[in-house]
Amino acid sequence: MSRPRPKAEFARIAPDVKLGRDVAIHGFVNLYGCEIGDQTRIGAFVEIQKNARVGSRTKIGSHTFICEGVTIEDECFVGHHVVFVNDPYPAAVTPDGRVQEAGDWRVVATRVGRRASIGSGAVILCGVTIGENALVGAGSVVTRDVPPGTIVAGNPAAVLRARPPGPGADAPG
Repeated sequence: MSRPRPKAEFARIAPDVKLGRDVAIHGFVNLYGCEIGDQTRIGAFVEIQKNARVGSRTKIGSHTFICEGVTIEDECFVGHHVVFVNDPYPAAVTPDGRVQEAGDWRVVATRVGRRASIGSGAVILCGVTIGENALVGAGSVVTRDVPPGTIVAGNPAAVLRARPPGPGADAPG
């Protein structure tokens, strides 16, 4: 696969990154060990870590952090300054006071279903699934699974209602 040329020279794309075709990457982006699908757009100041996957035709807004263990399926929208978490009990040291290393904790996976949308400033805790075509409101803190086709908002995020069909969605029959 050919490497896209970032719009700014200040982007770090490690050689182990798997990029689909026609991926747009803005400046000040840090990508390593991840996989990005075809025609995905990545805004400025985004970090995507190893073992994370972003599907095709997805938009990642600026200042977003996608950590190891996160899978974002095709045709999703992730707003500005969204943060994913992959450790339910973060700590700098082990119980005996030793600096934590990779083997001292485990990644807890998170999945974002196809065509889901996540509003700006949301925090997505680990171990949750955001269902297909769900919408997470701006500033929400997602602490548990989001059912497909629903709108959630708040801290903690709670279901508000069903998400109406939008562009590209099937109209109710």
